[in-house]
Amino acid sequence: ADMERLVERLEKAVERLETVCQGSGKCGEASAKGVAQYVQAFDALLAGPVAEYMKISKEVGGDVQKHAEMVHAGLMSERALLVVASQHQQPAENAFSELLKPISEQIQAVQNFREKNRGSKLFNHLSAVSESIPALGWVAMAPKPGPYVKEMTDAAMFYTNRILKEYKDVDKKQVDWVKAYLSIWTELQAYIKEYHTTGLTWSKTGPVATGGAKAPPPPPAGLAPPPPGPPPPPAPASSSTDDSASRSALFAQINRGEGITSGLRHVSDDMKTHKNPALKNQGGPVRSGPKPFTAPKPACNANPSPKAPPLLELEGKKWRVENQENATNLVISDTELKQVAYVFKCTNSTLQIKGKINSITLDNCKKLGLVFDDVVGIVEIINSRDVKVQVMGKVPTISINKTDGCHVYLSKSSLDCEIVSAKSSEMNVLIPTEGGDFTEFPVPEQFKTVWNGQKLVTTVTEIAG
Repeated sequence: ADMERLVERLEKAVERLETVCQGSGKCGEASAKGVAQYVQAFDALLAGPVAEYMKISKEVGGDVQKHAEMVHAGLMSERALLVVASQHQQPAENAFSELLKPISEQIQAVQNFREKNRGSKLFNHLSAVSESIPALGWVAMAPKPGPYVKEMTDAAMFYTNRILKEYKDVDKKQVDWVKAYLSIWTELQAYIKEYHTTGLTWSKTGPVATGGAKAPPPPPAGLAPPPPGPPPPPAPASSSTDDSASRSALFAQINRGEGITSGLRHVSDDMKTHKNPALKNQGGPVRSGPKPFTAPKPACNANPSPKAPPLLELEGKKWRVENQENATNLVISDTELKQVAYVFKCTNSTLQIKGKINSITLDNCKKLGLVFDDVVGIVEIINSRDVKVQVMGKVPTISINKTDGCHVYLSKSSLDCEIVSAKSSEMNVLIPTEGGDFTEFPVPEQFKTVWNGQKLVTTVTEIAG
């Protein structure tokens, strides 16, 4: 009942927006009173695709409805930033970081909700939203915010396609949900192209924005989810063309604001070498713990080493696929049994290997999708994060080492595959069902070891599934 009341309040807010933009020329009057044209255009997006998405999400109900309310809260936070930008000049970087915090918090909340509900029957819906919600970060992605939103939309396609496959001839409402959700990002790309082509447009005349710049009030009480947990370690300083896999860490760092220096201790004058030259000739204190985090130098103050060029070539018997970013159509088709494939440092890309090959190694990859036919040796995944591997034919062994986030989709002919894992987390094996779908099973990460009088005996703990 509480959830229905919240959605009704959202619908009423949308109706008010429609009245502003459609009622007897009021848009022109609003513009004259200080509401920028691009804020009105964003309101139209809220009243159109977003309202439709909210309506269908309410009909679907459950976790999808809760997730939609978080998405709406993020969009309203973005609108608040657009209003500030329309009335203020561009601020300094630290002030801009403060303005981005509400959006960052909502991105984190949406993604955390998905992780906490992995057992949901609507997990594909949650995953589609979670993978694409960083698109709200386009306001910080100059000079190519539009392409950034497209990349995030593409990241949702894996899950939306699964929804369409599952419900195409069963539940039209689910199909409509996919269309409504994706239309938000399609319309947002068109909106950015028209009003913010190279980055968020700021006023040329107003006062310089500050971290406390006045903005419209947040969404109604109760819409915002609980604040997210501690953010992950900050990512290295990145430019606008950095790979999208680091987007969550980037926003987590922004979210910390001035708090990022809270762990630093004061250095008194007697500890400074420029004031005490004698200290330069003395050995420093012996470090007893791990090396502390050292903030990376900003790219503008250094000469960064050039990025290694992307590579996809056959070198002898080895296929080398390296440094690919945002490449969604990589294909290796001319394969032989004696050949191996080595995939290194590829990000936000998909690779298909056709035919039968000896072995495949994924090393230091992030958000990579791998689809292959047959492997006669081993598929090895090391030092990677958020990878998806799908077997179309057979493979005897899959090894997962030092990897966080790995989904393995087995075929019916590869159910006897051995999966060996070490120092890894968030591993899931998906088994095909008779209906063509997959059932997900987590790989245990926690074990119990006891001494039975003769040897150590290790078993999976009950809470590890």
